[in-house]
Amino acid sequence: MDLGTEGKVALITGGANGIGKATARLLLDEGAIVVLSDLEESQLSKAAEELGQSDKLFSYPADITNMEDLASLHSYVNESVGKIDILVQNAGIAGEQGLFHELDDEAWVQLTDTNILGPVRVVREFLPDLREGGWGRIVFLSSENGLQPYKNELPYNCSKAAILSLSKGLSKTYATEGILVNAVSPAFIETPMTDKLVQDMADQHDISFDEAVEKMLKDNKPHLELKRRGTVEETAAVIAFLCSDKASFVNGSNYRVDGGSVATI
Repeated sequence: MDLGTEGKVALITGGANGIGKATARLLLDEGAIVVLSDLEESQLSKAAEELGQSDKLFSYPADITNMEDLASLHSYVNESVGKIDILVQNAGIAGEQGLFHELDDEAWVQLTDTNILGPVRVVREFLPDLREGGWGRIVFLSSENGLQPYKNELPYNCSKAAILSLSKGLSKTYATEGILVNAVSPAFIETPMTDKLVQDMADQHDISFDEAVEKMLKDNKPHLELKRRGTVEETAAVIAFLCSDKASFVNGSNYRVDGGSVATI
């Protein structure tokens, strides 16, 4: 399918692995120019190697909680490829887990700074470029947790619910300028972040990784009707669609890539 992204410039935060890297691969296949950003330069170099070191692929390390880093990233993007047309805000953390009474202020502050203020800072930094083009796409990565909170992940739940609200609000602000803003909410995707959660469960219960996956599906994901983890490619396909001309009448939406995990409509 021709997504109409040939020559468009896409910035993907959290792009060194998982969903971010899979999205980069799809957009590159569609002819987009892609800039990956993540914390570690070594991880970005590895991702670039795996993606084929295309002449349309660029990378630059930056911390989305650091405005100086973001300003440097912005300068690098402008000097290397010009202004962006697409922003995929994927960077984020799972944070500390535990029941409400077990978590101190720092657990909440860390998630707020990274998962809420981080995306705010990224959009603030790059929005002027998007507003100049007359055509733009912003896709935020939220989570099933933003709609269906889990009791041992309250800071993460709240941060992802905030992203849905931010996405909706921005969609109402800039649509008339040609900038369409949407969110994608995955559930239990095969990423390094969920690998760690599964491994923690395996260690806690002295079971294998695969047994921990089955236990998590049974105990925590009873409505995930497909009874398996999703893939990064399945998530990236939805993100790429929202970045495209094919999504020209999609704005302020949240696409759940969750296998049915969220029980409500």
